[in-house]
Amino acid sequence: MSALLTIAIAHAEIYIGIAGPLSGSALTTGEQQEIGAQAAVDHLNKAGGVLGQEIITISMDDACESRQAKAVARQLVNEGVVFVAGHLCSGCSLAASEIYEDAGILMISPASTNPKVTDEGGPNVFRVIGRDDQQGTIAGNFLADNHGDGNIAIIHDGEAYGKGLAQYTKEQLNNRGVNESLFTSYTRDQKDYQSIVDKLAEHQIDVLYAGGYEADIGIIIRQAKKALPNISLVSGDALVSPDFQLYAGEAGMGTYFTFAPDMRLKPEAEDVVAAVREEYGFEPEGYTLYGYGAVQVWAQAVSKANSLDLEDVIKVLKTESFDTVMGTIGFDEKGDVTGISSFVWNVFEKEGYVPVQ
Repeated sequence: MSALLTIAIAHAEIYIGIAGPLSGSALTTGEQQEIGAQAAVDHLNKAGGVLGQEIITISMDDACESRQAKAVARQLVNEGVVFVAGHLCSGCSLAASEIYEDAGILMISPASTNPKVTDEGGPNVFRVIGRDDQQGTIAGNFLADNHGDGNIAIIHDGEAYGKGLAQYTKEQLNNRGVNESLFTSYTRDQKDYQSIVDKLAEHQIDVLYAGGYEADIGIIIRQAKKALPNISLVSGDALVSPDFQLYAGEAGMGTYFTFAPDMRLKPEAEDVVAAVREEYGFEPEGYTLYGYGAVQVWAQAVSKANSLDLEDVIKVLKTESFDTVMGTIGFDEKGDVTGISSFVWNVFEKEGYVPVQ
């Protein structure tokens, strides 16, 4: 067998990783990201793969924990992946990105919104969603405009995403001349949050802004409604999950939250939305199409570069535009997405969340 043939066989497959929470309180959003990314890979392979090679995915669970994210990153390095769609949780992206950079691996997050992800990440780090300094500004303005005369509490789970979002929201609220009555933290993945509810009741809170993940916030508002029946809940993009209503029950009705645009409504996504529903029996809500789009961007960048080399692909990512289920997008020098509008408001009704008109 010739050396040339051996090389050709060795590179007949391209390995990529999908990294996100497939357990714990962020499980549902992790599944959205995973199914979206896998669907994109399946569709690419049906069309001949990338550079004529089949794409093989390795999906790993980081449990939305930074320590586990580092272990996942090292494992994906050992598996020889050239690209990772992920991570979902900001703390995990922050923990893993340097490991990928050292190994020459590209990372595109469908969901990590903490500004530090791209502000402090290496040149290998990109994302296809907005930033929490944008999201927090929108939330702070909403609270000031609609609840400025009430008692406002801002709470967070102490993690990179939840804490950062809460701090940006507080900053903008204070910039508007409104001070919150309570700013405090809670511990993730608890079954009972009575200690937080007691603080809310003590301050007679009218509106609660919560930075964190859907399961915890669902439990908190369910318990809080018993002590404060008229309390309102406002939160961020992590609530884009049917699990929130499972945990919150009727207490979650009327909850407002910010999320990036619903890509299911984009004309460019129509065929993919139908395919995911038919092929996977899955509703492509939340981060599903953002996961799909992250893989699309990688595949197009590799094809335009005609190379899997990280530096070649980065150059294309920062200079070209890409046609995706999210529309035509690009990236700035930091790796933040361009071409996508900012966060919009949604509200939970009986049958799920809908955009606020």
